[in-house]
Amino acid sequence: MTPLTILSHRAPLVLLVAGVGALGFAYAAEVAFGLAPCVLCLYQRVPYAVVIVLAATAMVLRNDFGRRAALALAGIALLVGGGIAVYHVGVEQHWWAGTAACAGALPDVLTVEQLRAQLTAKPPARCDQPAWSLFGISMAGYNVALSIALAIVAFGAARKRTR
Repeated sequence: MTPLTILSHRAPLVLLVAGVGALGFAYAAEVAFGLAPCVLCLYQRVPYAVVIVLAATAMVLRNDFGRRAALALAGIALLVGGGIAVYHVGVEQHWWAGTAACAGALPDVLTVEQLRAQLTAKPPARCDQPAWSLFGISMAGYNVALSIALAIVAFGAARKRTR
């Protein structure tokens, strides 16, 4: 058996562990190290939660079609997450503007109490300023690479017939 064949048979487990690891790393960075996530960081977590559910589903399904469909859907979720991460990297690099939520935009109409609460609240993290980087690559940049690699695993396993 080639390493790719072994990986395709273990793809649901690989995706499950990688999804839990990615979310665990993100939450550890937030809670243990005090790195406040911006709105795009939070959006990037959602596809990993979807991948965890789909990988667990693929692990328990005995139906070949259902297992392959769950893996293909996991691959799509990873591509969506990678797309969000690419967008986030572009915002960090100032290639394009972020969303209104990235800038911490306030609604047009606020009551005095809502305005007071906004003024005393901690400002949201900015999307255009990476909270952390290693070798000049932010967490969003690493997420692009991880999402693409895991999508390749998911689609490769979905293509192969399972035994």
